[in-house]
Order: sequence, then structure tokens, then C-alpha cells
Amino acid sequence: MVLGIPKKILIAIAVVVGIGIIYVMGADKRASEASGGGGPTGCRMTVTADVLNVRSQPADNAQIVGKFKQDAQTDAHPVVQNGFRMIAQDRWAATEFLKPMDGANCG
Repeated sequence: MVLGIPKKILIAIAVVVGIGIIYVMGADKRASEASGGGGPTGCRMTVTADVLNVRSQPADNAQIVGKFKQDAQTDAHPVVQNGFRMIAQDRWAATEFLKPMDGANCG
């Protein structure tokens, strides 16, 4: 016993906390995967939608290849077509839900 708490309870709590940490770290990885892992372009955006679909082409009916949650940040390109901003090669997101960060050079 530690501080009057049985060791089995402490171990269970540690396991739950560990799983929570792994989950949170995985969420960050999923966000970066949605961006395609492109390099810095000088254009950095913040997502304003609750959930923003990342599509394979600059079209509303294009395949969804990733998602961003609100307030996620991503590198982007200055290229805009049909109301979509290029995030990376074959990755596009609706410009109306992306806000350039202060000092970003997004064209």
C-alpha cells in the first residue's frame, strides 16, 4: 500500500493515464498526416471549422483523404483553386475554413 491505496489500484490508474497520453500523442500524429507532411512554405494556416475535410482534389465531391479539428495548424501553399487551398500534393482544404496565421506569407 502507498498512501493507503492498494498497489493494484495504483497500477490500474497508471495504465489508464498511460493510455490517455498515447491517445493524445496519436491525435497530433493524425493531424500531421492529414496535412501530407509537406515542408515549410512560409504559409501557415489555422482551421476555423469544427472539422475540416482534406480532399484529394480542389472539389467538393473529391475523395476525403484526411481531417483537421478546429484550431489545428498546418503548412499550406499559396495555390488556391475553386475555393480550395493546396495543403500538400493531392491534399486540398476549403479556404473559407482556413485563416492565415500572423506573419504567414500565403500570397
